[in-house]
Amino acid sequence: MIRIAIDCMGGDFGLPVTVPAAVNVAEKYADLHFLLVGRATEVENALQLAKPSRPSQFSIIDAEDVINMDDPIDIVLRHKRKSSMHHALHAVREQRADACVSAGNTGALMAVARFILKTLEGIDRPAIATSLPNQLGKGTTVLDLGANVDCTPEHLLQFAMMGSALVQAVEGIEQPKVGLLNIGHEAIKGNQLVKKTSELLQATSLNFIGNVEGDDIFKGTAHVVVCDGFVGNVLLKSIEGLAKMVSSKLKENFLRSLYSKIAALMAKPVINQFRKDMDNRRYNGAALLGLKGVVFKSHGSADVLAFSFAIERARMAVQSQLLHKTRLGVEAILTSQQEKTIVLHQEDDKNPPN
Repeated sequence: MIRIAIDCMGGDFGLPVTVPAAVNVAEKYADLHFLLVGRATEVENALQLAKPSRPSQFSIIDAEDVINMDDPIDIVLRHKRKSSMHHALHAVREQRADACVSAGNTGALMAVARFILKTLEGIDRPAIATSLPNQLGKGTTVLDLGANVDCTPEHLLQFAMMGSALVQAVEGIEQPKVGLLNIGHEAIKGNQLVKKTSELLQATSLNFIGNVEGDDIFKGTAHVVVCDGFVGNVLLKSIEGLAKMVSSKLKENFLRSLYSKIAALMAKPVINQFRKDMDNRRYNGAALLGLKGVVFKSHGSADVLAFSFAIERARMAVQSQLLHKTRLGVEAILTSQQEKTIVLHQEDDKNPPN
């Protein structure tokens, strides 16, 4: 049985989205048990309205407080320790749940998760990672998508390590290609953060292929693309906006004339599939990598369908032993890096400067 704790009160919509989504996913997978965390009476009412066919798949954890989307981090950490987000993450720490899913305040989720679960050895900050579809019919893993707005080169190096370990664990690729998001492929381009990060990545055992541009994400040039959270979040929101616009315009253009209506009727299956592929809700749910626990972040404005996909991604992460494999992957990269450093020092000792 896979146990998932749901922060029912988080996000722009809270209970009307989180509970029905959990019920929808529970109908598909009998191996799931949900810990619904929130104000008990309200959660119970929402669960009754959703009418689960197997009520035994649900337990309720009472949480009297709620973290709002605009709550400052210091208020969240000091004065809202009885929130649904706190209780859901504590369930993971205490091994009552295998994963936590929340649509709540991103900064709060990162801070609370880091405080409660702690980070893996060698990792300073968690990063938000998700897989974006590319033209090869596969996915490009991009991180960080908003957890860390201000980063150092060392942080980006750690993101690359975690992203590489993630792809190794989930996709079975031994040496994932890692690219650094930049304004050009040339080494001379970019700000100091990117240039210094490039130097660090070149000195590691990672399969670093150099700088990549935004379109390389969709070409599938690299398996992993690394950037700071500011750039990553702007990228993600731009993709979401573009997907919505393309889907809307496509439908609009095919309905303008009689000829277009006939063409639309003939092409309807293709259009529907395209719209389905372009539906950003299907890609909702990003892992907070680097924590000693499985945590998935849903978009704050997610509807029931989108939040359902976030839950399913959490289930897949637990099923594929993502945490264990990521930990092993990061440890292997760190060990390889240490061994490489030792060899370089030994070579320096053998060949001292004149």
